[in-house]
Amino acid sequence: MRFHYQSHYHQPLKGEAIAGLFLLLFPVLLPCLFTPFTYASPSTFSEWNVIKPRHLSLLRSALEGKSSNGEQSDLWTPLADQGWRPCLESVNTPSLPQNSEGYLQVFLDGGLNQQRMGICDAVAVAKILNATLVIPYLEVNPVWQDSSSFMDIYDVDHFINVLKDDVSIVKELPDEFSWSTREYYATAIRATRIKRAPVHASANWYLENVLPVLQSYGIAAISPFSHRLSFDNLPSEIQQLRCKVNFKALVFVPHIRALGDAIVHRLRYPPGETEALSSDYLRVTTDQNDKQRPQKFVVLHLRFDKDMAAHSACDFGGGKAEKLALAKYRQTIWGGRVLNSQFTDEELRSQGRCPLTPEEIGLLLAALGFDNSTRLYLASHKVYGGEARISTLREVFPLMENKKSLASSEERARIKGKASLLAAVDYYVGMHSDIFVSASPGNMHNALVGHRTFENMKTIRPNMALLGQLFLDKNITWLEFRQAVAEGHQNRQGQLKLRKPKQSIYTYPAPDCMCRA
Repeated sequence: MRFHYQSHYHQPLKGEAIAGLFLLLFPVLLPCLFTPFTYASPSTFSEWNVIKPRHLSLLRSALEGKSSNGEQSDLWTPLADQGWRPCLESVNTPSLPQNSEGYLQVFLDGGLNQQRMGICDAVAVAKILNATLVIPYLEVNPVWQDSSSFMDIYDVDHFINVLKDDVSIVKELPDEFSWSTREYYATAIRATRIKRAPVHASANWYLENVLPVLQSYGIAAISPFSHRLSFDNLPSEIQQLRCKVNFKALVFVPHIRALGDAIVHRLRYPPGETEALSSDYLRVTTDQNDKQRPQKFVVLHLRFDKDMAAHSACDFGGGKAEKLALAKYRQTIWGGRVLNSQFTDEELRSQGRCPLTPEEIGLLLAALGFDNSTRLYLASHKVYGGEARISTLREVFPLMENKKSLASSEERARIKGKASLLAAVDYYVGMHSDIFVSASPGNMHNALVGHRTFENMKTIRPNMALLGQLFLDKNITWLEFRQAVAEGHQNRQGQLKLRKPKQSIYTYPAPDCMCRA
């Protein structure tokens, strides 16, 4: 009986041991099933996990605090006249020569705004060479996988018409040059391709290296072309032509402008709580909104995608597992060659080299005086961590909107899944907002800062080094934080800054493209 009892007792233990071992090994054998619940390793870390607020004391104060009416009125006050005006129309540019030296092709990589700057440079180089510009070819971005062409994004007829007295432009090559395609240049070394144009090349470099190719073959193709023209030591008419392209000739196609106008209208005249959003919302409510006082709104460009987070090499509160996951991503995408990875998080933040998280940009806006009545439009493509990261920002600014919340799926059908068109809508709305702020420097930030400077519009440029140091201080009070933010941003709200040598004319259009009134 004793033996029988022991045997009966140990059999279940053996089964339990096997079951327990299976349970321990199951997440290892099938980690994908457990991704949302574990931080065990970079392979099982999920960026969609909810991250606890990193600045809880400041966040609580921001949620409790209220801005005075005086602060609100100062925030929304338009920029005063700064004594500068756009001066593109009065320029007497040399007349367009009758005979062109040949056709110029350029192949542009990058996202919407990097390509936008490349288009402006292409027109300038065509002018320098007296070449006929072929509408630039936009490469498919390896990150966003958007195959949108120039004509999908910009009004090509408007583009050609505005520049007709400056540069000869054609939509496509004549039949005799139809062989000059991207595929042609990808298969072998070609005499008509210029592939070693230096970054920020001078006008003389193009005259010495590209003009002979044009004269010999009647065509020259430059690839790659991004950032291939200097910002310095160019004739004034070339500089002003670049601005004319950027601020006058590049206009989005009608359906992007129409969607942008609808979004702006809905931000100015928000629908009632019981009104359903539909594709004919704007038409139905126009008469009633004419009697409603338009509301002001801020456009926030939240540049916080996974590439940005990984490339910064900063700590975003996800613990060791997140650090390992982002390090693995850096290794996969850039082979580990990321300059920032040699510095500590504290060093990077104190130098202003970490992108602001949704929580941190919310605290900045609250410290500047924006409150829970502020209408905020979120301009972004894919936010690292998704809604889990954005939730803290939404808590501070409950009236936050985006394309999806303001436009029906039918209205968004033509831009769905197309990163360049989505960014174009955000750019358009950003140019029609009362205030624009970007969470981190980048091409969208640079493009809109320059365009809004040209139009004398209020734009808040975060003081990244100051904010990095403030967020490192875990003992700072809300009052101290607000005072430091206010003082550090007094002259960062759209005040015109003159371009310095090597700085981009697209970010700092004065004095090259603006004149003293």
